[in-house]
Order: sequence, then C-alpha cells, then structure tokens
Amino acid sequence: MLHTLDAPAVRTWCQLALRALGQAREEIDALNVYPVPDGDTGTNLYLTVESAAAEVESRFADPAADPAPGLADAVRAMARGALVGARGNSGVILAQWLRGTAETLADGGGAEQLRAALQRAADSAYQAVAEPVEGTLLTVARVAAREAVRAGDGLAQVADTAYRAARDALRHTPEQLAVLAENGVVDAGGRGLVAVLGALADAVAGQQPMGPVALRGDVRAVETCEVHLRPPGPGHPAFEVIYLLDAPDQALPALRERLGELGDSLVIGGGDGLWNVHVHVDDAGAAVEAGVGAGRPHQIRITHFAEAAARAGSTAAERGEREERARAVLCVVSGEGLAELCEQAGAVALHTDPDRRPASAELAAAVHRSAAREVVLLLNDPELRAAAGAAADQLREEGVRIAVLPTRSPVQGLAALAVHEGGRRFDEDVVAMTSAAGATRYAELAVAEGESWTMAGVCQAGDVLGLIDGDVAVIGGALAEVGESVLDRMLGAGGELVTLILGEGADRTLADRLVAHVRHQRPEVDAVVFHGGQESTPLLIGVE
Repeated sequence: MLHTLDAPAVRTWCQLALRALGQAREEIDALNVYPVPDGDTGTNLYLTVESAAAEVESRFADPAADPAPGLADAVRAMARGALVGARGNSGVILAQWLRGTAETLADGGGAEQLRAALQRAADSAYQAVAEPVEGTLLTVARVAAREAVRAGDGLAQVADTAYRAARDALRHTPEQLAVLAENGVVDAGGRGLVAVLGALADAVAGQQPMGPVALRGDVRAVETCEVHLRPPGPGHPAFEVIYLLDAPDQALPALRERLGELGDSLVIGGGDGLWNVHVHVDDAGAAVEAGVGAGRPHQIRITHFAEAAARAGSTAAERGEREERARAVLCVVSGEGLAELCEQAGAVALHTDPDRRPASAELAAAVHRSAAREVVLLLNDPELRAAAGAAADQLREEGVRIAVLPTRSPVQGLAALAVHEGGRRFDEDVVAMTSAAGATRYAELAVAEGESWTMAGVCQAGDVLGLIDGDVAVIGGALAEVGESVLDRMLGAGGELVTLILGEGADRTLADRLVAHVRHQRPEVDAVVFHGGQESTPLLIGVE
C-alpha cells in the first residue's frame, strides 16, 4: 500500500483505468442517453484514457533514462495525453478533470495533495462546461471531492473514500436528471469516472495491471435497460464538432461566446495554449470558423448524429444485403515466424512488440492499410479485446464491415485461418473461423520471474510454468517435463492434432521430445512443429 503517489503509481493508475474502462466500455455505451443517445460514451472515455496512458508510457520508454520520470512528469503527461486524445463530451470533461488533478499532484503525492487535487479536478471540470448539468460526471466528481475532504489521514483512505462516494453519487444521478430516470439508467460519464477513481484506489492499494484482478471500478450501479440509438429530436443540433485548438488564453472568452450562440453541449478544456473544443451545432462550418478566428484548429472531427445513429442501428440483414466487397484477415502476432505463418495462410500480419500491446488507433490503422471493406480481426491475446472493440466501433462508423474474433492465443488464430475461405459469405466465414478457434485448446510454457501464488501452488523464480487455457496448471523444473505433463492433461480430454510453436531461442530438441511423447502415448494424434520466434514464451501448444 502506498503512502505517497509517485510516477510508477501514476503509470499503474492509467493502466488500471484503461483496463477498467475496457471491461465496462459496452456497458457505458449502453447507458449513453444524455446529452445525445448515440451510444459512444464508453468508447470515447476509453480512447481518452488510452491516449493518456500512452503518453505516460512514453516517459518510461527508456528504462536506462537518468533521471527516471518524476511524479510531475507523469501527471503532466497523463493530462496532456488525455487532452490530445479526448473524444466526445465526456472525454473532454474527463480530460479537464485529469488536468485539474495533475495541476495539484505535480507538487506532491501525499494524502493532503490528493484531497486538494480531487477538489481542483472537480472545479476544473465544471469550469470547462458552458452550462453545467447536475446528475452527470460533474456531480459525481464534486461529491467524490467533497467526501475526500472528510476521509482519514492516509492516502489509501482518501482514494478509497473518493471512489466510494463517487459510486454512491452515481446511483443518485437518475434522481437529478429526468432523461436518466425515464430510461432506467445512471449517467454514462459518471459511470466512467467511477471506473477511473476505482483504478486510482486500486493503484494506491498496490494492485498491479497484469494478471487476473478484481477491479473496483468495474461495478454496475444500476441494472440497465436496452437503449435504442436514435437521431436527435427536433430542436437538437445535428452535428458534433470537436477539434484541438492552438490559441492564447485571452482568445477563449470570445470563442466561448460565439460557440454558445451556435449550439449547445459546449465544453472547452485545456490550457497553456492548447485546448480541446467540443460543441453540438447545426452549422459545423461556422463552429470550425470560430476556431480559426481564435487560433489554429487541427485534428477536426465532425459527426452527423443522424448518420451515426443510422449506421449503429443498421441490422445484420441490411448489412448482409450489401454488395460483397474485398475481404482481409488481420492477425495480431509477436514473432517473425508467426507472422510468416499467418501470411502464408493468406492473412495480413500485424507484427507487434511483445513489451507493448497495440492501441486501438494502431489496430484501426492496420485495417486501413489493408484497404479492405470486410475485415476479420484475430487478436490472439485476451488483453486486446477492449482496444479492438474501440477500433471496431470507429471502423464501423467509417463503413468497414468488421468482425473481431477474440482468439486468446496464436494457435487459435492459426486454427481459424486454416478454415478461412474468402469466397464464402462474410457471416459464414466468420462462423467457421470462430468455430475452429473455439475447438482449439491452448497452452504455453513460461519461466517464472519471481515467487508467486498460482492455481497450481507457489512457484519460485526460475520455475517452469505450464499454463492451460490461461491458468497455471503445472509447475516444474524443466521445459520438456512440464511440456509432457501439459500435453497429457490436454489430450486426456481428447484431440486429433497437436501444434507446437517454438519461441525465440527454444531448442528444436524440445519439440522433438514432445512429438515423440505424443506418438508414444497417443499414436492416433498427429503433431506438427513450427518456429514462431515469439519472445514472450519458449513454447505455444494447441490441441484441436
């Protein structure tokens, strides 16, 4: 448990917040009925925090850097990343909340600084909104800050109290905003802030972002009903306009006034010459022109609400009736050998760094490079589901027909590729690939980096771990022995084909011994060996 926030804790906070929002993204999207029921608040918050986390991560890119990043560096990077990547109304408000937090925490990370930071964050969020409305993220932020002042002396008490107060405030949002009560939901933006504050409390408590965790931010405050996306009603502006703006502080009052005349839902966050502008208007061109009058607008995004709702609401049958278009399979892998295997099977390989998973923007960019209008995305990593979901939502808005297959291991991805046929109807191809992946059990061998509790008992540094379907099932002292034990367990439930994929530096004799073991124990089972070259694990195993 931490007594003072430091740069690594801020890094962990961002990672946990991103994971919590990823887990809750679809739920938050479904809650989105205010100010426009366009079902994207969860995605927008995820993309905002993803940008914040990436900016913080860049400060830790060089482990040999001297001096190492300090608290001020980390919180300022978090705030800037959120500002630059903020999406939608709630994303800009959250970015301003993070900026307010950073302005105080840059001077220290103790309990008193955190109290002051939460108050500064709430004030900053309110100031960013032209016409604050209660029952939203703003209310949740204000209540969390108010209760944090009354918390105990320790950092953990302040963080935990703020989280619990935010969660309680969220439950009361339908009492403050009629549209929430009418739909039987809590505020979507407030739900996202609860996830962020829960991640902060977890980071202070010593939670780490890797491995199975029970995130406090992942809480369903009110059971949600089905919310049907629809175009804005009469009298509501037709467009959402958002852009970054380079402008001096003194230009902002006139800009606020002009945009307030043009539309509503006006939020302007930022400072020090860089601003994120969000507004709903009927005349999108005039909103951009107002930015030109104040400074230099860039990264301009304009969304027509009616078209967005129509795209999101189109049925599978309607999509199936459209003309069949060029199709691509995108396979996320780590290792030159795995990339070659995927490409030989007709896929486009996205070769990633084993130490850094691709963000949603990278996945979307890879799909764009494929130049296909129908795409099957094979993740091969369970931690990529949230980023892939956000990328898929963005791509669907652009007219790309995309199916995300949440394959959890490259061996499942290869099994899916083996049955891929581009000449089939898209839906039929996706079903066949999904079925093949689901029929493939996966395992891997890894070497423990330190003492840890596992499903199979306590392991020590240097122990060989055999993981089956993501859980540690075997602990031993040698790769071959653990591999044989893993295969025996997997084949005990049946199987026709064993696939062994050797990692970088793995000895071919390991595969030869395991193949001989399979042939001796289960002569009816075929076995194949590939060199994957993955750095993360010496051996991947698949059983179909």
